[in-house]
Amino acid sequence: MDAVQIDTAMVLSAGLGTRMRPLTDTRPKPLVEVSGRALIDHVLDRVADAGIGLAVVNLHHHADLLEAHVRARRAPPRIAFSDERAALLETGGGVRKALPLLGTGPFLAINSDTIWIEGMRPNLARLSERFDSASMDALLLLASAAHSIGYDGRGDFQMDPLGRLTRRGERQVAPFIYAGACILKPSLFEGLPEGAFSLNRVFDRAGAAGRLYGLRLDGIWMHVGTPDAIALAEEAIVLSSD
Repeated sequence: MDAVQIDTAMVLSAGLGTRMRPLTDTRPKPLVEVSGRALIDHVLDRVADAGIGLAVVNLHHHADLLEAHVRARRAPPRIAFSDERAALLETGGGVRKALPLLGTGPFLAINSDTIWIEGMRPNLARLSERFDSASMDALLLLASAAHSIGYDGRGDFQMDPLGRLTRRGERQVAPFIYAGACILKPSLFEGLPEGAFSLNRVFDRAGAAGRLYGLRLDGIWMHVGTPDAIALAEEAIVLSSD
């Protein structure tokens, strides 16, 4: 196994958060609070706990508010900003624009609104340890569709015994959902044009090469997609601490 040290993270923070309205009419979704703290602070603390020294945060929706909040943090990791004020680039385009800040090695990409209750071991550390540069171009953290809070979709992926992933068919139900965190090689973005595109395009590129893998999340993933889902997440956090 060709393990690597993950030193940088891309924190995807530029989305419009339309399903979280009206809360996101006056703030970016990463500043919506769960259990008294902004979603992005939960995420940045997890990144720091994983030993990652630099986080690149992209900016678009209510960019000034988010930039000021993150600059005011007095805790690791170090922060760099990727400015998307001029045009929203979606997840894949946002990462592509930020590649010069992320370095030449594999990096963590994580949604700024993803949140989970940890199991026995921190999931970002598990993800880093599982990533095998020799066989993988992308390693996705996956949650159980049946045992996640606030999720009512049909799942995203099937996973074989070795951890290789395939997409859910159009009329199928899949047991795993993308939990909003992954490790990616920069080479996945070679030849892709500037502009807006989804990370799904990059996942599919890795899958076509047989180099897309998954790791099941240890704990409980919470899909905080709407204002109503905040209360469910907060209740789960309280119960987990009892």
